[in-house]
Amino acid sequence: MSFVRDIFSSTTRTNVPLTVVTTPQGHDYSHQDGSPEPGPSTANLTARPSPRRTYSLPEPPVPPYDEDEEDFNARAVPRRSADRSRLYPPSAGETTQSVCSTATSTPVPSRSPSPFPFYYSGTSSCSSDSESEPESPLLGRPRRPTTSWRNGERSRWSLRLGSRGSSAGGTDIWRPRRRWRDVSWGVRSCKRLIRRLVRHPFFPKTPVTILLTLLFLTIFGVSLTFLLIYILNPDKEPLPWRGYCTLPQHSAGPPSLSLSPTALLQTPIPTNITAPSFPPPDFDTLAPAGVFVGVFSMDTSVERRMLVRSTWAKHVRSREGASAGDDGAATSRTIVRFILGQPNKEWERRVKLEMETYNDMIILPITESMNHGKTHAFFSWAANHSWVPPLYYDDFTQVPTNFTYLNASAPAPALASHDPLPAHKDQAINSPPKPWVRPDFVVKADDDSFVMLAELEARLRVELHKEPLPPPPPPQSKVSPQVQPRDGNEAQVLDYNQIAAYFDFSLPSYVTRTPPTLAALPTVPAEPPSRDPLVFWGYLVKNRFMAGELYALSYALVDWVANDPLVKTMTRGAEDKQTSKWIRAHPRAEQVRWSSERCWIYDHPRAGTVYSHGFLFPSEVKRVQEGALRDLQRLAQQAAKTDLSTSTYATPAGQWVAPPEKWRHSTVSKFGVRYSPPVGESNLDYSVEALVEGSDMSTVHEDGSMTPNLAWKYREGRRRRYEGKRVGGTVVVHFIKKNMWFLETAAAMLHGDDVTPLEEALDHAHGKKLPKDDYADTDPQLAGSSSSPDAGPSVESDSISTSKRTHTNTRTMVRRSRRALGQ
Repeated sequence: MSFVRDIFSSTTRTNVPLTVVTTPQGHDYSHQDGSPEPGPSTANLTARPSPRRTYSLPEPPVPPYDEDEEDFNARAVPRRSADRSRLYPPSAGETTQSVCSTATSTPVPSRSPSPFPFYYSGTSSCSSDSESEPESPLLGRPRRPTTSWRNGERSRWSLRLGSRGSSAGGTDIWRPRRRWRDVSWGVRSCKRLIRRLVRHPFFPKTPVTILLTLLFLTIFGVSLTFLLIYILNPDKEPLPWRGYCTLPQHSAGPPSLSLSPTALLQTPIPTNITAPSFPPPDFDTLAPAGVFVGVFSMDTSVERRMLVRSTWAKHVRSREGASAGDDGAATSRTIVRFILGQPNKEWERRVKLEMETYNDMIILPITESMNHGKTHAFFSWAANHSWVPPLYYDDFTQVPTNFTYLNASAPAPALASHDPLPAHKDQAINSPPKPWVRPDFVVKADDDSFVMLAELEARLRVELHKEPLPPPPPPQSKVSPQVQPRDGNEAQVLDYNQIAAYFDFSLPSYVTRTPPTLAALPTVPAEPPSRDPLVFWGYLVKNRFMAGELYALSYALVDWVANDPLVKTMTRGAEDKQTSKWIRAHPRAEQVRWSSERCWIYDHPRAGTVYSHGFLFPSEVKRVQEGALRDLQRLAQQAAKTDLSTSTYATPAGQWVAPPEKWRHSTVSKFGVRYSPPVGESNLDYSVEALVEGSDMSTVHEDGSMTPNLAWKYREGRRRRYEGKRVGGTVVVHFIKKNMWFLETAAAMLHGDDVTPLEEALDHAHGKKLPKDDYADTDPQLAGSSSSPDAGPSVESDSISTSKRTHTNTRTMVRRSRRALGQ
């Protein structure tokens, strides 16, 4: 504790080292009376020194200080002079003055320093450095100066809701001082941590290391982001869409949750299957279905709504089909409306003007949010306010008459420009026009979907006229166990009457009343189940839910969804998954038909998702089906030659076996690769033709045997692509995120020649000219049942089949010749 003495001592310390002190012979500086003596004279210093005696001063005890305090003391106490000439005490004539006082010199204490600090009075005229240092560890925590009323100062009063000794709380409820200390302590800890981090030798300090560190952190962040996207993305491999177009799709009750998400069928695929075809033979005898299509949009999506109004919502090829059409009879009961939430203030006036101009917008009383109840609000609105035109034609033999919602009607509303043409004619001729009725189906669609209305109505019409699914068998009744009679030796159990007689009191009536037997209960006749269709139609994703780009619910399901109290509590979350949960919670869930369509619903070719491939037409699907059936036959032959227990490759594809890899191939797009057109600098027609699946233009870059001009020359017309039928092709093209993609889809689906110049020339070569207006009249497959099934093949059909074969052979010969020439 010598440093305490150094700090608080008022005398001037001599520059004598404390370790070893040597004195000349004959001089003894020990004190007899406690007073210091002056040092030796100059004369004595020149005399011959006698043997020196060495005095060792006792070492002071090591104080219990840490390193920080030692450093502080080293800074607080000035260093002793290094002048070695001051080895002896000063002489008598040498004056020594205190640093802090003008008095005479103070004698040097002759006793050894005490290990304990001295007590100094506060009346000293000098204060050491440690006294002026408020943060000294020797002085302890500084205290706030107290004030007194007698000094005339006013003390500060703080409001405390409780005291430590109070009975109410026991502890202080509001302690701002402690809270401030906690905050300041946290700030100091953070500063200390940052200071240590910055002072770390690996911390970058030069500009080069700083740039390299930032670059490394950027690369790490981007890599981590893509890794999380890959891990969280459930779709990592392209889907076998060729198998979807060849195998029968799911059309039964809700799929089992135990079914594998990648299973094509619930059982291994048989080899003797028949590829599905559409439409069925009796399609034209079925009455059209009433379809209400609600396109989900936002207040800012004005341009996309205008594109929908001018393309698939009103185009003749979207509403009438591929061939000559049916004058809009099929889609005469199909209505398209845009569904929006409450618009923002800056868009409110624009939305109102758009509503008054086009009469095709519905504003729901909710905030615009896709996954926070908008779908449920739409179905709730549709259950009470959705109407479609009635049946304007009476030449259909199968018309539903036993549905419960057929009697509901309402006056015809104001029409939109893209509403069916028969509805416009009815309002122009009749006054008042025919009342509108409830829809058979309510469709939810996204505005990034391109919908072919004739194809959609055709699929829903077939589902409407199907027989409903039978109810599940009732559970077997449990047989109650027979009660064995008791033996005479066992104790008898007294009943209530015996107990009452023994204790002489009467029992209440609810105890003595005889319970009614089952035979005595009145028989209530069971109400027959409703014949209303229970249909859930869409793209079945992973055998779990219908994809949200477009799905349809029959009106009976819509009415139940709008009124069921349990569904009202399940409105938040991914809307497509939530809708599937609603249908599974239906009281007759086993009778709801889940009808899946995964061949004719896909993403845009440029999207690059697992659901995307080229624009699909029936002619290409027929070639795809032929190839897939050959693959199944090949797998069956390998399974017959190989033991199934040792080889899984030869097992037919099904629930637990992966489909062949070639079923994922697309001539247009590749999963995870940005789309690149086969022709670099091409015109609009060439670029759109290159997006068609299986077209010659899409394979120009593969082997070089086909040039763009030849591919355009040997393209297929619309009537050949649709196999001479009105419907049977693409229903929905999804994931159209750019307006350019939307226009490409419209050009591929709605534009193009019905008969190409080459096809017309081939028809002339066979002696039969097929004009564009009369082409449909010579094809017996154009209208389904327009030609008699008993009639034999005609000359026109032979001519068409011959031209098809000639067209195919010509394409093959051209490819071979170009390959031989090396072009």
